[in-house]
Amino acid sequence: MPRLPVNLIIGAVLVSLVVGVAALSLVWTPHDHVAMNVRGRFQGPSDLYWLGTDQLGRDVVSQLMVAARNSMTVALVAVLIGGSIGVVLGLFASAVGGWVEDLVMRIADIGFAFPALLFAIMLSAVFGPSLTIAVAAIAFINIPVFARVSRASANQIWTREYVAAARAAGQGKLAISRDHILPNIAAPVIVQATIEFAVAILAEAALSYLGLGAQPPSPSWGRMLSEAQTLMFMAPQLAIYPGLCIVLAVLGFSLLGDGLRDITDPRLSRSRRA
Repeated sequence: MPRLPVNLIIGAVLVSLVVGVAALSLVWTPHDHVAMNVRGRFQGPSDLYWLGTDQLGRDVVSQLMVAARNSMTVALVAVLIGGSIGVVLGLFASAVGGWVEDLVMRIADIGFAFPALLFAIMLSAVFGPSLTIAVAAIAFINIPVFARVSRASANQIWTREYVAAARAAGQGKLAISRDHILPNIAAPVIVQATIEFAVAILAEAALSYLGLGAQPPSPSWGRMLSEAQTLMFMAPQLAIYPGLCIVLAVLGFSLLGDGLRDITDPRLSRSRRA
């Protein structure tokens, strides 16, 4: 049995930890994450409050757990929406080819010119800031990424013999894309989705930090950082805890995606060892 890459193992452990905490928050947290105890503000770690309390007397552990759930939900929905649309566009461009392919790719290039922050500001000006706006902004920036990956991978598959045989048998481009192209580009798409998951978590934290994501009282790692920045000299741990959570989550998904890429592309793995 081949040995798994170290980055894949470390990434899988970190991702399992973050996802497990997020899932656990659905059924249990040490305290109500919105319950305030003004008299118990800025408490240190104790048997009752494992990581202490914040400036409003809320339990930090409960806040971090629910924030993990919100961050995972936003990232998952955004990557699913952006990935689905992007893959469909990439498959369509590859199947049709010609000026249609060029047009789709140029539209994708335009999409790269609109970062999530700018798009979120535009949407917030119209609809107001919310998690839905964060999901829409992050999903939007994922579309051109997946379109490019799926189109490049599909172009390679279209030259294979079994695709030529399917065309000779009378299968249309839509049927070939569904039955032959899509299953064979699943690996690079999944790897890209894992990497984009890390980007989505970071983007959600940035949007929430600026007040464009999760709104009070719903906790978010980014908003927890924003609220803690004025308390750095009084209670620096309130910034350290959510910052560490963001680092672990992003690092975990990045390493997981990197490890999956090493497995699915042996040539890349050999070039790194060389």
